[in-house]
Amino acid sequence: MTHPIPVAASSSLHARSAALVAPLWRIVLAAVILGLTACAAPVVQEQRGAPRTDFDSTEADRRAAPRLELAGGYFARGQYNTALDEIKQVLAVKPNMREAINMRGLIYAAMGEPQLADENFRRALVLYPQDPDTLHNYGWFLCQQQRWAAAQAQFDLALAQSSYRAPARSWLAKGVCEAKAGRQFEAEQSLQKAFEYDPASPVVAYNLADVLYRGKQDERARFYIRRVNAQTEQSNAQSLWLALKIERRMGNAQGVAELGQQLRRRYPQSPELQALDGGRFDE
Repeated sequence: MTHPIPVAASSSLHARSAALVAPLWRIVLAAVILGLTACAAPVVQEQRGAPRTDFDSTEADRRAAPRLELAGGYFARGQYNTALDEIKQVLAVKPNMREAINMRGLIYAAMGEPQLADENFRRALVLYPQDPDTLHNYGWFLCQQQRWAAAQAQFDLALAQSSYRAPARSWLAKGVCEAKAGRQFEAEQSLQKAFEYDPASPVVAYNLADVLYRGKQDERARFYIRRVNAQTEQSNAQSLWLALKIERRMGNAQGVAELGQQLRRRYPQSPELQALDGGRFDE
């Protein structure tokens, strides 16, 4: 299984932060939250292809948007019950709001309520069957439930939508899910696609390096993990540890020593340093 680099929420997977402490599902969901809140006012279909302006927003749109944004903020901070309360107020104004139904599914998933999460994603897909964000969210949820084939089907549907503006996100999630399912070759292919779309993402580069390392493609793994560690603000204990293991297997004693010093100086309490001191290089 991969141990991906966590990154704080930003407008895309280019996001980088020193606060690298959450598991990957938070990364993916953070990107989703921003995508949802940015689209909080749904398009009013008066004329196909006509540009949308502020005038097109309804009163319901204007009332729902700030509540949805609040819900996203609470959700990102792990205040799930408060986030749900905000979503209830959004849905009271706009019962079929795509973004709100999606977010409620994400919240229930984070709360460990898979049946309720599944019901919300399915409802969103009944209303918006070709919405790539919903397909992506449902795919990631299914991946967390270890429903591998169903998850891959949702990611593939999301990526097939010509309107999808964030394909790197789904290629990343697809690759991580494939790695979790033990499908290393497919994971490498998906993560390589994610890298093609978003070469600046440390999340993508880390996960690709991890999969390549597990496949004993050390030279290639070194290339990608060095991209991550080249910038201090986007590296962390996980990325330094992966780089150290790669250098160790390649017989680079000096590289191992230098990375070990960085790990000891920057992350003295980390599990990775404990593994290094204990000689547990297979963790």
